Amino acid sequence: MNRRSVLAALAASGALTTLAACGSDDEAATSGSSSSTTSAPASDGSFPVTIEHKLGSTTVESAPTTVVTVGYNEDDFVLALGVTPVGARTPLGSYDATQRPWAADLLPAGGIASVGQAELNFEAIAALQPDLIIGAYAYLEQADYDKLTAIAPTIGDVIPAGEGADSVAAASWQEELAVIGRALGRETEAAALTEQVEGAFTTAQDDHPEFAGKTVSTVLFNEGYYLLDSTDPRGNFFLELGFEENPASGALSEEQVVQLDTDVLVVLGQSAEEFAANPVAAALAVVTEGRTVYVPTFGSDVAGALGYSSPLSLPFAVEQAVPALAAAADGDAATVPATL
Repeated sequence: MNRRSVLAALAASGALTTLAACGSDDEAATSGSSSSTTSAPASDGSFPVTIEHKLGSTTVESAPTTVVTVGYNEDDFVLALGVTPVGARTPLGSYDATQRPWAADLLPAGGIASVGQAELNFEAIAALQPDLIIGAYAYLEQADYDKLTAIAPTIGDVIPAGEGADSVAAASWQEELAVIGRALGRETEAAALTEQVEGAFTTAQDDHPEFAGKTVSTVLFNEGYYLLDSTDPRGNFFLELGFEENPASGALSEEQVVQLDTDVLVVLGQSAEEFAANPVAAALAVVTEGRTVYVPTFGSDVAGALGYSSPLSLPFAVEQAVPALAAAADGDAATVPATL
């Protein structure tokens, strides 16, 4: 796999347990709903609007009514802004996104039609006759983008603030929401939603001042250890709660696991028993003193919420994770490590 493919895999909801379990184009074309209209009221935004992204610029001439999302979390953003996409990409990995609790009241009864998983199904996308395709967090290759633009105006990956078009970093959820809001003519709604979600993080920080000044490590295990940093939405989640970032990042050998010995540790993809099977990990003070939080399976709602990192999933993740993080940061060595 090339670097962009690896990043796309890591962007999947809750990460992934294998890249082999991917639906075929035929499966993608027949799964989900076949609805071809949104349930959204008319937009009050100003059109036309031009959106700059990593693969160029796209002009949306009028308020879209039939939207397809081809990235790893955009369907949540579109739903949060009052639009029901007619098609969406099926996330990689083991999480059943059709049952995600934070979007339960917004998902259509028949589900959203799948337009692919590891690979996009361009025939399925064309059959839905979209007037806008959103790939704001899709790690799109130029060839795929060209195929999509032949179907409908397509918004490519959002450029993170301060980065160039060649950046492999993901944009923040705020930046992604702002771009999608503009494209849908719902800038006012996007701004209000941003304030609301940021308020959930601010409340958590106010309620837990002990988070401030403590360094957190967020490590993902998938056939090896990978230390997430602020460029990954899952790593950034804990920083938005007031923790400070581990200066190390990237792939870690078993011997380099000592770099995880920070004030608080979050382990994605392993249980306490599995993590402790590595003697270096088992000896870390952050482990022996009960300052670790475990998210043992990528199929859990918490892992899925972190993977989506959307304005719908983030408040859910805050609600679920903060009590466990508070226990890890309480300075009591007798605290039992939390599992989410």
